[in-house]
Amino acid sequence: MFWLPWSVDVVVALIFVYFFFVGLGDGSVSSFNIVLWLLILCVSAAVVGGSLALRASGRTVLAIALVTIIAVPSVLIGLFFLALLATPAH
Repeated sequence: MFWLPWSVDVVVALIFVYFFFVGLGDGSVSSFNIVLWLLILCVSAAVVGGSLALRASGRTVLAIALVTIIAVPSVLIGLFFLALLATPAH
């Protein structure tokens, strides 16, 4: 019950890291929005690492709740984009 939403959170965090480095390369991550990017990266790292720490300390229910907060909307958005790709355009 823990590892599936945690895996979704790791994939989401890796997507954020990928777009961060791509943005650094093309200049879209600049001093104007670096604080927002660092906040997003820190929150995603805190969710992934904090849930592991909570699970290791025996607070499994709280760890599952933490990873589910990010995993459920991410899966729903992924399914929405998959539906957009699968349906024919008119």
